[in-house]
Amino acid sequence: MSKSLDFLTEALRRLPGVGPKSAQRMAFHLLQHDREGAAMLSRALYQAVDTVHHCALCNTFAETEVCSLCQDDARDRTLLCVTETPADQMMIEQTLTYKGLYFVLMGRLSPLDGIGPKDIHLEKLIGRAADGVVGEVVLATNFTNEGEATAHYIGEMLKARGLRVSRLARGVPVGGELEYVDAGTIARAMLDRRAT
Repeated sequence: MSKSLDFLTEALRRLPGVGPKSAQRMAFHLLQHDREGAAMLSRALYQAVDTVHHCALCNTFAETEVCSLCQDDARDRTLLCVTETPADQMMIEQTLTYKGLYFVLMGRLSPLDGIGPKDIHLEKLIGRAADGVVGEVVLATNFTNEGEATAHYIGEMLKARGLRVSRLARGVPVGGELEYVDAGTIARAMLDRRAT
């Protein structure tokens, strides 16, 4: 095989969920059936790597020093929502229910993987949250073991600094039927129930 083809295959394997066979199929497809798409992908990756960096305030991806959400004067600056990734931030933003600002960790605590507090920008988060303007921090990390540990760790640190900390609610999904929902989700929904 060609060294260039091997290099392309190895590069594609870096994508999450892409194994050696899938990467090879993608490489063959791009070179055999969609060279224009391959060139477009190459240009897009080069441009993104060259121009996209972290927002100086919220740590999400941005092409300017401060992202458009952080610059938006209509946002509630007393609320700060902490997410693990820019994708999580985007999902919350798409709900059109949250009007505060964000801080994106770019990961979560995972001691088994060697990811500690410094790796997820906790010092920057604390500086942002303790700026004297933020009154409440909403922890919107995922409900995985690592996400829960991250939320607990951050929550304790922020409470010690006198900040109000809240956590996203969990429970039965909208449109979900109880008989098809797992017992852990129903248990959490029961514990997190609220008055109507």
